Amino acid sequence: METKILVVDDEQSMREFLGILLEREGYLVDLAESAEDALARLESVSYDLVLSDVKMPGMDGLTLLARIRELSRDTAVIMVTAFSTAEQAVEAMKLGAYDYIAKPFNVEEIRIIVRNALERRVLTKENLRLREEVRGRYSFSGLIGKSKKMRDVYTLIEKVAGSTANILIFGESGTGKELAAKAIHYNSPRRDKPFVAVNCGAIPETLMESELFGHKKGAFTGAVADRPGLFEQAEGGTLFLDEIGEVPLQLQAKLLRVIQEREFRRIGGTEAMKADVRLVAASNRDLEEQVREGNFREDLFYRLNVVQVRMPPLRERTEDLPLLVECFLKKYSGKNPGPEVITPAALRLLMAYPFPGNVRELENLVERCVVLGSGVIDMECLPPQVMNFQNVAPPGGELVIPPEGMNLEAYLDGIEKQLLLQALERCGGVKKRAAEFLGLSFRSIRYRLAKFGMEEE
Repeated sequence: METKILVVDDEQSMREFLGILLEREGYLVDLAESAEDALARLESVSYDLVLSDVKMPGMDGLTLLARIRELSRDTAVIMVTAFSTAEQAVEAMKLGAYDYIAKPFNVEEIRIIVRNALERRVLTKENLRLREEVRGRYSFSGLIGKSKKMRDVYTLIEKVAGSTANILIFGESGTGKELAAKAIHYNSPRRDKPFVAVNCGAIPETLMESELFGHKKGAFTGAVADRPGLFEQAEGGTLFLDEIGEVPLQLQAKLLRVIQEREFRRIGGTEAMKADVRLVAASNRDLEEQVREGNFREDLFYRLNVVQVRMPPLRERTEDLPLLVECFLKKYSGKNPGPEVITPAALRLLMAYPFPGNVRELENLVERCVVLGSGVIDMECLPPQVMNFQNVAPPGGELVIPPEGMNLEAYLDGIEKQLLLQALERCGGVKKRAAEFLGLSFRSIRYRLAKFGMEEE
């Protein structure tokens, strides 16, 4: 693509001289006789560089520079003047000019400065592109991960964020459901409006209706003043209802009416209030099972479940664990004088542990290690549940369920993952040999590795 340059100067001879000079260098050049003319062109044409005089009738060059910065942050600007002062030069650089040239100047000086300005512009754009690419590959509005399952989540969020559809997010506790809801909100047209989150499981049933819809003064004992609810607080934005399965059936009917009619009434009120709110709900329970059991309204489920986002548990995306550890180390090392690295042995233990509390448990674990550590996370600072998980009980050995109970699926997944890791390590990473070592088919071991996010893509 050819480079486009706009020359702005009220003197025709200077304007035409610069135009001929730059065209001979191979650039596409447009000429503008005033700042006003330049702005009109900039509204319809994207220029790589603007070369502008400072002193012109009407709008001057510095004002034009400020306007260019509003229209296009990545257009390079070089100021030219016969009345150079140190104050003007400083002001131009503050406003974002690449350089400031005083007349008279020689031709070679112009060539070099223009070439350097365009080269820096290309480098700046490339650096921004690379940073965005890295950020996009490994994180999305607070969500972190490069695994296939997390990339699928990012792709789905990008597709649905701009719509008005209700979203239902499923996932175990600690998988980042609220972060996903925030990603949907802050990548949507509602990003400048409120994001209001509430954990429905943390609100007593007797207060939940008032919390959602608000109440009028005197509506019940203790209602000493009018109080807006969460729907009003989220007006124009997004209301995130976490643990939606905890909402009692009676209130589910009222919630369904708000979704259908887009209006609600405060408790004790008669006025219908409009609800311009996008709903994002989440649950760590199987809502379809609750529908079958009669504990959740089927019509409400289908109203909420327009688009479903599933947040994968950490044990299904093990390859993201080193990236998450690195992120949390940076986050907490700044707050506490502690470790900034993790030993390979400690990382292997973390990779084998099933993390029933998911990313939240990992974050708490890293923070604990940072507080207790002395420069590095090693096995000594890992908590007992991680250290005690490293050994598989021998055949016939007695397994005892802890007094507080256990997550059987996570425990069995953890054992399976640990055995897979050990087999791969003993077989030098060769999957076919590891499959034979474990008495599995090659297809079976690939399936199992993929289940835990350990299969290279």
